[in-house]
Amino acid sequence: MSAPFFLDTETFSKTDIRNGTDNYARDAEIMIWTYARGDRPVVAYDATTGARMPSELEDNLLDERVTLIAHNATFDRTVLHFNGFPTPAERWQCTMAHALAHSLPGGLDKLCEIFKVADDMAKLKDGKALVHLFCKPRPKNMKLRRATRETHPAEWARFVEYAINDVAAMREVRRLMPNWNYGTESETALRELDLWHMDQNINRSGVLVDIDLVNGAITTAERAKSLLAVEANELSEGAIEATTQRDALLRLLSDVYDVWLPDLRGANVERLLASDHNLPEVVVSLLNNRLSASSTSVSKYKKFKQLTGPDNRLRNTIQFCGAMRTGRDAGRGVQLQNLPRPTLKQSVIEAGIAAIKADCADLVFDDPMRLLSSAVRGCLIAPPGKKLVVADLSNIEGRFLAWLAGETWKLQAFADFDTCMGVDGNWYTGDQIRDAVLSGNPVELKLDKKGEPTRKGYDLYALAYSKAFRITPEAVMENKSSGDGSFRQIGKVMELALGYEGGVGAFVTFAVAYGIDLDQMAEGAAGNIPERIWREAERAHEWAVKTKRDYGMKKKTYVVCDSFKRLWREAHPETVGFWKELEQAFRLALDTPGRTFYARKISATKLGAWMTLTLPSGRKLCYPSPRYDENGKLSYMGINQFSRQWNRLKTYSGKLAENVTQAGSRDVLKAPVRRILDYGYEIKIPVHDEQITEAVDLPCYSDAHLAALMSDNPAWAKGLPLAAAGFESNRYRKD
Repeated sequence: MSAPFFLDTETFSKTDIRNGTDNYARDAEIMIWTYARGDRPVVAYDATTGARMPSELEDNLLDERVTLIAHNATFDRTVLHFNGFPTPAERWQCTMAHALAHSLPGGLDKLCEIFKVADDMAKLKDGKALVHLFCKPRPKNMKLRRATRETHPAEWARFVEYAINDVAAMREVRRLMPNWNYGTESETALRELDLWHMDQNINRSGVLVDIDLVNGAITTAERAKSLLAVEANELSEGAIEATTQRDALLRLLSDVYDVWLPDLRGANVERLLASDHNLPEVVVSLLNNRLSASSTSVSKYKKFKQLTGPDNRLRNTIQFCGAMRTGRDAGRGVQLQNLPRPTLKQSVIEAGIAAIKADCADLVFDDPMRLLSSAVRGCLIAPPGKKLVVADLSNIEGRFLAWLAGETWKLQAFADFDTCMGVDGNWYTGDQIRDAVLSGNPVELKLDKKGEPTRKGYDLYALAYSKAFRITPEAVMENKSSGDGSFRQIGKVMELALGYEGGVGAFVTFAVAYGIDLDQMAEGAAGNIPERIWREAERAHEWAVKTKRDYGMKKKTYVVCDSFKRLWREAHPETVGFWKELEQAFRLALDTPGRTFYARKISATKLGAWMTLTLPSGRKLCYPSPRYDENGKLSYMGINQFSRQWNRLKTYSGKLAENVTQAGSRDVLKAPVRRILDYGYEIKIPVHDEQITEAVDLPCYSDAHLAALMSDNPAWAKGLPLAAAGFESNRYRKD
């Protein structure tokens, strides 16, 4: 194999990089090329001198056999594309993706610090200042609008040196990083590299945006915000001009109405509105006004407008392995991974989209901001002659955790739920239904009055509640408590909140998110809790009060929430055991480097400075510099999600279980990607456990077929019950 070709470019563009790589690169000028073949010295080609491109550079760019390596290769590949050097993704490797795949930060400067790369190879300290000077127009109030090698010769010389050091540092960091999850040195690394190549093509293709809806939504939001500001001013009798004035609103609430909030984040505001029914009417109105005025959907529409290209396609929205701990994709730009959950019915949303585009939404809808929040998914559309085909893996984390833990009753429950009756009166397993779709002879299923398949098993959220409280699933489904506090809804919160060793805090967080009135829930559930469990939960409440960890809840409410935790754990003995075994394997491996310890389907091995947890797929989760302190608390080095700094992070059994479950679920989602593409579906965006694809508008492309491809078990996941379902549409929506 020939030596790789390391490459970096320094560019100038009048377009702000915040408008997205694609828009930036369309008018980008490459000023400096720096490159090196293998271990040879780094060479700089200053294109601003007018000198002809060196033959070594040109030959390596054009030679299809040469592997090109860059840091953040998406940027360089896009810039090269618009500068006359289109290259297939398969020729590239990326040291940023390589780092992220091993739970390292993506920034080259951070990587240099971590690996203690020599100063002469590390980025110059004034590198950012030099980029700021030469790579974009100078401020409008300055007479000299662009700095060049002629206007700033001394700085330019340092700029060239900076560019040379970048390539040297990139090459050295690549040499020092592990190769378990990215590259060509193992089957797993090759598979992940192939996934990255597909990711590059998906990002480059982009997805079509309904720009008329985007523009209409921005106009509608501006008018609605003005009206909300007037309303807020009237409600507060002139004390505040708008509820978007955070500090002023907090002072008004505390000083005038004796209502204290730590901040005005949506979750805290919603929690207060849901839990305190004695709030003054004006406070309720002001807080609802705040929720509407600060809706994140408005910023989404503005991001759509900013980042969409001249061909109305949105590109580069997904960062491969952006969730460093698990390897899941992360959103970039518009952040399609965290679109707001619709609160309106789809038929209402569709009518609302028409009204937004006709510029009359505020005349038709009492709360246009609520409409905008519900309609934001609709910005993604299919081009003429095509359709969006979307499918979502069903409860993949719950299934995967049960499979890892060996929770037999739950695995059987999933399998029973996937088993449906055909019109011929026979039962067909999920595997049989899937295989029939893939063979082109789908089973015709018997539907109930709601148009849903007739299933052999029960809804898993209902089953979770019934298992904990030892009542029948039928009794759970018959319970229709008000305030969305039905037994099934409580079972859903239990499943989402408690699978990773969560306690009362986790339960409360999910319960509020799903609109459950906690006090009302407690009143309805208290009589069903066994006395033994109740007494244990009461003792837990005493401890919580002493340690000020009762979250300000009523005693009964806290005790009920704690009881739910205990009942769930009693119903899931294998899962609880898996938590403990996983941490034990981590600790044993930490004490015995090089030796492998097992926690059922997961293995732990300390390799050099890294703790690795090997998933069933063969991919390794990486924990740099692991250790435990004098109190036995486990920790490792990673990026703090709040400070974004490389710090020591604590972990424990439940968090480790969450890591391996989410990572394994990611591997299930990624396993059929090549097959999906080969069938002719164009993947536009993966969102959590969902694949949004574009296909020719023909019957052979369907949500049932896509779902069958996604739920076909990879070879390493034998016995894992998988299911998926979706929809077809010309416009994206929440199914």
